[in-house]
Amino acid sequence: MLVISYDISDDKLRAKFAKTLVKQGAIRLQYSVYEVNNTKRVLDNLKIRLEKFYGPRLKGCDSVFIFETDTKNAIKYGNAIHRDQDIVFF
Repeated sequence: MLVISYDISDDKLRAKFAKTLVKQGAIRLQYSVYEVNNTKRVLDNLKIRLEKFYGPRLKGCDSVFIFETDTKNAIKYGNAIHRDQDIVFF
């Protein structure tokens, strides 16, 4: 699982960054914080894409933080705990 936080000053680049995350199945936790829970291959490809495409376009005041953990070691409270639980409908 990745938790990605960003602060990008350029509006177009920020919107494109957010769309890239959503296309990879990211869930918005806060305005500029996303959770991506997918296979290791998808997560690795996403990290490479972010580094190669967005890394060179970031300005000195911009920042992107990528935190990597697994769902077993992540501690969640409140509404966040419900995303990892299976829902069964009959």
